[in-house]
Amino acid sequence: MNQEHDADPADPADATPDAPRAARIPETLAGRRFDAVLAELFPEFSRSRLSAWVKSGDVLLDGAEVRPREPVRAGQEVLLTATLETQVRAEPEDIPLSILHEDDEVFVIDKPAGLVVHPGAGNHSGTLVNALLFRDPALAAVPRAGIVHRLDKDTSGVMVVARTLQAQTALVAQLSAREVHRQYLAVVVGALVSGGTVNEPIDRHPRDRLRMAVRDDGREATTHYRLQERFRAHTALECRLETGRTHQIRVHMAHLKYPIVGDPLYGGPLKLPRGASEELVAALRGFRRQALHAQVLEFVHPATGEPLRCEAPLPDDLQALLRELRADAAAHAVTGAGVRR
Repeated sequence: MNQEHDADPADPADATPDAPRAARIPETLAGRRFDAVLAELFPEFSRSRLSAWVKSGDVLLDGAEVRPREPVRAGQEVLLTATLETQVRAEPEDIPLSILHEDDEVFVIDKPAGLVVHPGAGNHSGTLVNALLFRDPALAAVPRAGIVHRLDKDTSGVMVVARTLQAQTALVAQLSAREVHRQYLAVVVGALVSGGTVNEPIDRHPRDRLRMAVRDDGREATTHYRLQERFRAHTALECRLETGRTHQIRVHMAHLKYPIVGDPLYGGPLKLPRGASEELVAALRGFRRQALHAQVLEFVHPATGEPLRCEAPLPDDLQALLRELRADAAAHAVTGAGVRR
């Protein structure tokens, strides 16, 4: 099964010399390990490389060498003096992209389900990076071809891509400070009666390295959700990310026992409402990806300083699924709020 992960991706390129980079520890990262904080501040570098740089003295905290496990304080200065990875090992490919916004600093795209973001094992071509390099060859000089956050292969929706190193640095800082609004639509199994917040730490599953899991020793993860539409045995949720861990919404909803429809890793066995029509059964059986769509992305433009909000329309497969769920609810006299008439 081909799943894409955010944590510890392979280094995209050989290092080439460049200027030092500096960052200040935000309040949201205070108290955490130095190496973990570096992964948040400089996501364009792999964790293994950052850890090696700490040990070699190429990353300083308030001007001094420290251990990777050293806890940090808000306001401390980080100086990265090592070389930067600026080239991407990927060939440009003419892959169509749906562009929601474009200017000299950023692309905002509507990623379709099935498109892998970064080249990796088993995915050397046909990725979003290949498509971006075709559209803008100058992205080869930006770490990770300008990508600052990812969506799983089978999650659709809105993503921002930086076209310059300055824009990428500014957007990464906004993400680290939790200033980017990321809103998703998820269709889950089960009829919820209210919204809420999941605040459960996430890290790699202790036995299955393809999966993430809620773990006491994991990284902080917070997901806010509210009811958007309720059906007989399913619910459409609006989910907002406060943090951005790998598979976060998928793991959190499965932890609540309301897994996302079609999720191959966390969804469990198929569940059909009693008396479901043939059309609904076919729609649920045929939905072979997680029913998760990044619907809204809002951030401060790195050059103008103005807020920029982009919304990706629901893809056809999600619209078709929702139509059948609504028809089933109407046939069994259930309102959109899930209350019997």
